[in-house]
Amino acid sequence: MQFTAKDIAFMLNGTVEGDPLVEANHLAKIEEGGTGSLSFLANPKYEQYLYTTNASVVIVNNSLQLTAPVKATLIRVENAYSSFTLLLEQYNTIKLNKSGVEEPHFIHKSAKIGKDPYIGAFAYISQDVVLGDKCKIYPGCYIADNVKLGNNVTLFPGVKVYFDCIIGDNVVIHSGAVIGSDGFGFAPNPDGTYTKVAQIGNVVIEDNVEVGANTTIDRATMGSTYVRKGAKLDNLVQIAHNVDIGQNTVIAAQAGIAGSTKLGQNVMLGGQVGVVGHITLAKGTKIQAQSGVGRTIKEEGKSWAGSPAIAYTADMRSNVVVSRLPELERRVNELEKIIKELKNRDVY
Repeated sequence: MQFTAKDIAFMLNGTVEGDPLVEANHLAKIEEGGTGSLSFLANPKYEQYLYTTNASVVIVNNSLQLTAPVKATLIRVENAYSSFTLLLEQYNTIKLNKSGVEEPHFIHKSAKIGKDPYIGAFAYISQDVVLGDKCKIYPGCYIADNVKLGNNVTLFPGVKVYFDCIIGDNVVIHSGAVIGSDGFGFAPNPDGTYTKVAQIGNVVIEDNVEVGANTTIDRATMGSTYVRKGAKLDNLVQIAHNVDIGQNTVIAAQAGIAGSTKLGQNVMLGGQVGVVGHITLAKGTKIQAQSGVGRTIKEEGKSWAGSPAIAYTADMRSNVVVSRLPELERRVNELEKIIKELKNRDVY
């Protein structure tokens, strides 16, 4: 891709300050920009780089007052950050705009493929699979029997979707994710061994969900494991069988949710949060990173921290007390000495 400053300004409804015909063919941070790069300045902390950058074009706010000459051509806009975000989105759309069917691949004769697909090399699409329009199936993906994908679904390289799972519209699943693997179900026997419990349910991922790399979402024992509309799962997240993830919930990396737990809408889980099974987290619950949640949370919109998790402010106070323990110990020892001396002098 190659655009002139004039082209970029037109896209962003901005004005050019400098050479309108200078060209940019890639995006870069302002402190790392070189010839041909397009960057932006939104945070005043980085303004120093505007006067030293080698970027060809820099997007800046209309309100910016220059304090020294700049080499780059400037594009002035109302909001530099949102304008650059728009460019990133357009750049990504162009970069990922793949189409066609590559060889070799396997598509079962019973599968139904929608309009304008991209199917990468070594993809395997099994019997009775249904793909909606404009789906992108990258190389090395496996889609098992009777899987249903909506429109505009993207499976990046190496995604595995087990049988009977359902994925809605505008879903993105990143490399290495596994959708519909067996739930962790084993029945203990009297002799200490375990018998596997068949996991015959599925996973249902609703519209506008994004699933990070190497995340695993287990199929239900019976019924469905749900990831509701708009939820965002980071890399390396474990969702166990029969879990229900509420709408617009976000879960950071390395979090794990045990079986049959239900998360309400707009829940936020920090990295490495652990949630036990068969509980419910209320709408708007926020759990700090590395916390352990062992009971149902009924109060909506509250923040929690610690392991086991307690109210966030209580956890902060507890941390302050813990940090003061050495000083408190010293004071207790001093008081014990005083009491002992008073006892020895028959004053106590």
